Amino acid sequence: MIQLLPNSEILTPNTISAEDTVDFISEYIEKYHCKFVDIDISFLNILDSCFVTTMCNTKHFIKYPDGKINWIVSSELIREFNKDMELGNSNYRL
Repeated sequence: MIQLLPNSEILTPNTISAEDTVDFISEYIEKYHCKFVDIDISFLNILDSCFVTTMCNTKHFIKYPDGKINWIVSSELIREFNKDMELGNSNYRL
């Protein structure tokens, strides 16, 4: 299920686990034109968020090498964890 916040274009996965979140976002990337997309995963803990952003950034980069995902996350630590694996296609904000 794709859930958008009121008056917004922020994708908020309606999932519980990190694996389900990756599947949801990957399916969204495959199905829709989303060269630039805002995704809220602030409901996930830090480790799950690192997993999700790493997997989905890679998937998104393959389809849109010059695109960008703007992640809404719960901690600055997620950006710090991912900076060495950065593909240049993501931004993080709280």
